Parts: sequence; structure tokens; C-alpha cells
Amino acid sequence: MAAVPEIGVLALQGDVVDHMRAIEAAGARAVPVRRASELDSVDGLVIPGGESTTMSKLLTVFDMFEPVKKRLDAGMPAFGSCAGMIMLASEVLDGRADQQSFGSIPMTVRRNAFGRQIDSFEAPIELDGVEGGAFHGVFIRAPWVERVGAGVEVLGRVSSGEGAAGAADGRIVAVRAGSCLATSFHPEVTADARVHRYFVDMVRSSAGPVE
Repeated sequence: MAAVPEIGVLALQGDVVDHMRAIEAAGARAVPVRRASELDSVDGLVIPGGESTTMSKLLTVFDMFEPVKKRLDAGMPAFGSCAGMIMLASEVLDGRADQQSFGSIPMTVRRNAFGRQIDSFEAPIELDGVEGGAFHGVFIRAPWVERVGAGVEVLGRVSSGEGAAGAADGRIVAVRAGSCLATSFHPEVTADARVHRYFVDMVRSSAGPVE
């Protein structure tokens, strides 16, 4: 891997531009990924927020699902935010019957768990491994994690009283499993690049010595 990692952002649907900006701010090179051939050159992949069922369909339409899954299964680092968290999950509740996910993180995620667009909210989230105090979490039609499997590290939970009239108390909103990271919230819409920097460090660590 080069001294500056090249990180792709899946650019079929969702908040691509803000993720690319955050990756660049975190010290890596960001590139959009729309074709299977573009996966070959990237050291890691961001799966952005958006609409998970639409993203699942477009991955199939553009013959991208299997190539992405193959790279993920081979250990390529990935970061999924909101819909991207759903795409990385091994089990999705309240999704469509034809919805596919990559199964890269052994966890059960509930789609739109915090409610509809009108129920979107913001809350401070303490994240293990991310220094500098609480992260400003922006939740937009967000999922939450109901269960995690072996090897999944819980990095953050919503604190008492935040979101959905307090029903979110203690819900898991950030996890890591090996080379995969996922958040329910949208770090890319803030000016704080710490979550993306955490992911860039994961990419560097997974690749071994720089060239």
C-alpha cells in the first residue's frame, strides 16, 4: 500500500460527496467506486448512508454486489454509515424480502429503528477508541443494532433520553468487527473527521508496511 491510502466510496446512491471530503480530511485519497474494476485499486471502501433497499438493488443491477462481497470476504476494510451499516449486517430486521446485505459483521440491525425522517435527531456519542470527547451523532432514519455476534466490539451507544422519545436508551450505534466499522449515524455531515480518521488508521493497519 502507498503511504497515502486510497479509499473508495461506493457511489451508486447516498451521501458520496461528504464521505469523500471527510476521507481527504482524514489523510487519505478518496475515489468514487461505480464499477467492479474500480475496486481493484482501493485499499478500503466506504458504504455511505442513503436507502439500503435501493442500494441493494443498484448493486445487483450494476453487477457490483458479488465483486464487493468478494473483496469484503477477503478482508478489505470497510466502513458503513446508516444504510451502509445495514449493508454490512448479517441479519436485517424490517427490510424488504428481496433485500441483500454483505454479512460482513455478525450482527442484527433493525432498519429505520429510530423512526421516520421526522424523527431524525442529534446526540453526543462516546466512542471507544476515538479520542477528543463525545462525537456529535446525526441520526437520519437510522438503524440500530439489536444483537451482536462473536468478535464484534461495541464502540458506542445512545445515552438515556436521546432520540425517539427516549426509546433509544442504550441502543448500540457503533460497532467494529475485524476490518469492518459501522455507525448508525452520519459522521460525514459534520466537520469532525475523527471517525473517518479512525477508519483510515484501520486501513493502514490492515495493509502492513507502506511502500
